[in-house]
Amino acid sequence: MAQEEAQKSADVTVAVATEKPMTDKEVTVPAPVTAEKEEVSAPVSEEKSVPEKEETVTTTEAEKSVPVKEEEKVIVLTAEEIQKKALEEFKELVKEALNKREFTAPPVTPPPKEEEKKPAEETKVEEKTEEKKEETPTTTEVKIEESKPEEKSSTEAPVETKPEEKAAVPETVTTGADEDGTKTVEAIEESIVSVSPPETTTTAPVVEETTVVAEPEPLEPEEVSIWGVPLLQDERSDVILTKFLRARDFKVKEALTMLKNTVQWRKENKIDELVEAEAGEEVSEFEKMVFTHGVDKEGHVVIYSSYGEFQNKELFSDKEKLNKFLNWRIQLQEKCVRAIDFSNPEAKSSFVFVSDFRNAPGLGKRALWQFIRRAVKQFEDNYPEFATRELFINVPWWYIPYYKTFGSIITSPRTRSKMVLAGPSKSADTIFKYIAPEQVPVKYGGLSKDITLTTAETVTEAVVKPGAKFTIELPASEACTLSWELRVLGADVSYGAQFETTTEGSYDVIVSKNRKIGLTDEPVITDSFKVGEPGKIVITIDNQTSKKKKVLYRFKTQPRSDI
Repeated sequence: MAQEEAQKSADVTVAVATEKPMTDKEVTVPAPVTAEKEEVSAPVSEEKSVPEKEETVTTTEAEKSVPVKEEEKVIVLTAEEIQKKALEEFKELVKEALNKREFTAPPVTPPPKEEEKKPAEETKVEEKTEEKKEETPTTTEVKIEESKPEEKSSTEAPVETKPEEKAAVPETVTTGADEDGTKTVEAIEESIVSVSPPETTTTAPVVEETTVVAEPEPLEPEEVSIWGVPLLQDERSDVILTKFLRARDFKVKEALTMLKNTVQWRKENKIDELVEAEAGEEVSEFEKMVFTHGVDKEGHVVIYSSYGEFQNKELFSDKEKLNKFLNWRIQLQEKCVRAIDFSNPEAKSSFVFVSDFRNAPGLGKRALWQFIRRAVKQFEDNYPEFATRELFINVPWWYIPYYKTFGSIITSPRTRSKMVLAGPSKSADTIFKYIAPEQVPVKYGGLSKDITLTTAETVTEAVVKPGAKFTIELPASEACTLSWELRVLGADVSYGAQFETTTEGSYDVIVSKNRKIGLTDEPVITDSFKVGEPGKIVITIDNQTSKKKKVLYRFKTQPRSDI
């Protein structure tokens, strides 16, 4: 009968398979064995096959709807909104760190007290456990020694195996010995039970001590200031916190770590005290090496550094003198940062750095370059986003392949993206691209120096073609004193100036005869002429070389007081 039923079930399954193709879900269902299971499995497969199409339709619609929502989110969130969100999150983390005093360790905190109490508790518990270990072996020895006589007695041995008598043992109070000199079971058990009370007494004091340690002590939020600005104070601190966020590509946790490291570095090196410290005798020499001068075309203060001064053995002969220079350099940087008005949204909160590599020490002086690298690293880590641009001028031929192959003394990728390298022939043009000539010191190709003309007068740039003459006209419509400054980059040209009047019957006046300007001559030509009648000053530049020359000039007029 069983075989016939199995055969029928097989026939039924074959019939079902031939009538309807099997779906994926149907394949996973195991083949039925009995007729009862056939009846159940058949409708189940039919029911599943119908909603299967509906499920596929709904899933495809859901899949289509999900990307639309994600695209809307990406479109809505702008870069400014992401930065604002990161700043708010960063401020919350800074606030939490200040409340927990994570920037600087307080003088007295609860954690050290817990650490001091825990060893004392552990020693007490260890002492008590050792006492237990010492007491328990004595009881076992009593059992062994006293059980030996009991084994000799033939009548008392069976008594110990009865459970009823053992249950009645704790109620007995007898402590005497038998006639044959052996102790009874009651006496032995009383000696064993007497060890247990110390266990109950030892655990109680431990619980009391832990409850006392668990009492927290309230902590006041610490006050942290950087560059004279307290954190989380006002919009000034927002500008500072944003610098740390930008330095870490708006990764909030990394920015918080950087901020904590900067605060710790300032505390260890006593930066606030260093700002007020008096400079040493070497200051005059240091100021020739690093100084601020003028602003760039966008209004950023420019800081110049001359690496060639490191060749001065009197200043940089040992580590002690190098460290003196580093402290002075940090002091200068700190004063420049504190001079920024962080509350003014239009104020520039970063600098342009111009590094002059003329006569810089070679790669053979590894100790010196290691010091330079260490100093630059300190500025990168503790003065983030204070460089809007880095101009490396007069870069020697050996440094360019070194920079491309092995990297630079600037290690931060974000800072390196702001760097511009220029050789000796392109240095002046590179500087003038970002800084106006009237703001550039004469040392670096500009016209800025202590003269009667101020930096307020705009400098005009012109190019003299090879083998050609170039004239400059400075008008004077009335009696005045006309002053001008002129510089030809690369020199090796002829210069001359004369006054040409516009009044009939008057004569032209030669102001400066034509003369050759060499590389050893004064780079900036300063001249003036007292004009008594309307006319103009005509300056002639004669370039007989095969290279083009750049000319920089500016002028101003002042009313004459001697008329």
